[in-house]
Amino acid sequence: MTNIAVLASYNGSGFDTLHQACKDGVLDIDIKLVISNNTNAVVLEKAKAYDINSYLINSNTDTDVDEKIYTLLKENNCEYVFLSGYMKKISSKLTNNFKVINSHPSLLPKYGGQGMYGRFVHEAVVKNNEKISGVTVHEVNEKYDDGKIILQKQLTLAEGETPQTLEEKIKDLEKTAIVESFIKCLK
Repeated sequence: MTNIAVLASYNGSGFDTLHQACKDGVLDIDIKLVISNNTNAVVLEKAKAYDINSYLINSNTDTDVDEKIYTLLKENNCEYVFLSGYMKKISSKLTNNFKVINSHPSLLPKYGGQGMYGRFVHEAVVKNNEKISGVTVHEVNEKYDDGKIILQKQLTLAEGETPQTLEEKIKDLEKTAIVESFIKCLK
């Protein structure tokens, strides 16, 4: 069994996906801990409900956030870190010592980089009259949305697609992409 940690800033929908896949026996993983930088993150409540250790770590709680996260990951023998809407840049200390994986709501390299997340991506895709969009699951390095691509899944935009309808479709596609990516990585 592979130990992983999840970092999330808000709801952590990718965490839900991994937890369910683990429960269903699809993934042989143990989610050892959930870390958020946001006091009001729903993901922290979810982790407690699932009896998974959760931590609030930010500049108000710790003088060296990266060191604190690194220490927790090492103490819990985590091999992988999954970013589930984590809105902070990851340090090279983490990317050099753990396999850090992120899910991005576009077909990278399009619509990636700083400030390109969630609805901002979908608004840009629709505004630019793109015909396809999708999800990219990738390894994280020191640059935003630049790491090695593990898997991409795409969909065709419908006539009259809105950022809201596209976001819902991408969220559904993302669930499959996250699970398939971990299956691929854990082989």
